[in-house]
Amino acid sequence: MQDPGRARFLRRTLAWAGVALAPSWSGAAAGAAPSSPMQRRPIPSSRESLPVVGCGTWIGFDVPDDGPAYRELGGVVDALFAAGGSVLDSSPMYGRSEAVTGKLLAATPRPAFVATKVWTEGRAAGLAQMRESIRLLGKVDLMQVHNLVDWKTHLPNLAAWKTEGRIRYVGVTHYTAGAYRDLEAVMRSEPLDFVQVNYAFDDREAAERILPLAMDRGVAVLVNRPFGGGGLLRRLGAQPLPGWAAEI
Repeated sequence: MQDPGRARFLRRTLAWAGVALAPSWSGAAAGAAPSSPMQRRPIPSSRESLPVVGCGTWIGFDVPDDGPAYRELGGVVDALFAAGGSVLDSSPMYGRSEAVTGKLLAATPRPAFVATKVWTEGRAAGLAQMRESIRLLGKVDLMQVHNLVDWKTHLPNLAAWKTEGRIRYVGVTHYTAGAYRDLEAVMRSEPLDFVQVNYAFDDREAAERILPLAMDRGVAVLVNRPFGGGGLLRRLGAQPLPGWAAEI
């Protein structure tokens, strides 16, 4: 039986958090029009709007660029853009993912919003890694300090690159609630455009601490692991959808 109160709550929660359910992409063709426009949200620091569903590249894009897995990824990227998406997020930590993402985007140029990270220690190593990321990806819109690794060294470099126009946005990331104290401290002390954090229906501590602070500070939020790395969907896969699911 439908629960109207729960349905209203979820609609409001999803709208506030900037989360949307992606349309079905099975059989989507490159250039196919989505059945309805994807929701968008503004980046507080610039008011540029971004679609609320993006594509991470951890594990899935770490493949040889001359095999069947790579050819399948072309369909994944086509489906993202066909549905109205544009955000692709990567990192040097993800093996070949930056190179594969850059090659896929170069094959069919589209207005992608490309995010990646710096994940090393030391100023020289950080600058070299960021230059290599731009070479592999073709461009970087958002550069983030991955898991706060040596953030005191890297954030001044990111700010300088933003001023010079090499990147457009600066951010930091983490993926565990145990790091929230440090993440909050950086968010309070540094001028950030983005924070990337773990948040899912079964991992909601960010809603108590990080999301309100991001709202207060005018920081955009990228959500990683929105379905618990697939674990949430696997646990619920055999359950029928409730009647109010179509409404949200």
